[in-house]
Amino acid sequence: MTARACLAIGLWLMLAGAAPIRLITQLSQARIDINTTFRGSEMLVFGAIQYPQGTVPDAPPDIAVVVRGPSAPVTVRQKARIAGIWVNAKGVRFESVPGFYAVATTRPIAALADERTTAIYEIGIRNLQLSPASGEEDEISRAFEAGLIAAREKAGLFAERPGGVQITRGVLYAARIALPAAVPVGDYTAEIHLVRQGRVLASTSAPFVIGKSGFERWVYVMAQENSLLYGLAAVMAALAAGALAALVTRRRW
Repeated sequence: MTARACLAIGLWLMLAGAAPIRLITQLSQARIDINTTFRGSEMLVFGAIQYPQGTVPDAPPDIAVVVRGPSAPVTVRQKARIAGIWVNAKGVRFESVPGFYAVATTRPIAALADERTTAIYEIGIRNLQLSPASGEEDEISRAFEAGLIAAREKAGLFAERPGGVQITRGVLYAARIALPAAVPVGDYTAEIHLVRQGRVLASTSAPFVIGKSGFERWVYVMAQENSLLYGLAAVMAALAAGALAALVTRRRW
């Protein structure tokens, strides 16, 4: 064997040994349709860990699966009682609030990595970057942020599942993400992070869509693309319903 061939083989072995870990990910559904009978759904995120040279380590790494939905500005207002009437008082605007956020991990988030790493990858509800509008004191912003998070958690739109990711034979992983009935429509992303010894070694993502179907989709499209016709149709429907109710009441009397 020539010196050049030995050098080529040695270089190939070095590159193979330095090859990064890869994540292969699949979703159970690429689209979820919402109709009148929709009572929530479940998204299965699964895949495999591809190790360099196929060598599986003795201690399996940790996996964090983060599913988030469309982000939009949200204004959180505080109620105040003035002259015996409850009215909206002080409010704080957050520029980037996901309509849905859920994270499933192999272990509690605090055990995966330090606060800096989990904040960078937004692993965990408390690590979400909601971008409060400037001009408010940090203490006030944090109080309103806590209220927003509590409301989203109560509605099932923000959730954490420590131990929600299962790893089989150190290679295969799977997580089930519950999607409540109130989940908003739009584009979603499932982000998967492989963590070992507090470091994120590999990440990947997979998109999916939640949309309306049937009559609900027709109403949604009309409201978005033909707002004038939709408004006129809504007014006519309300007038027709009122006339029908008056006719039924008159006949009863």
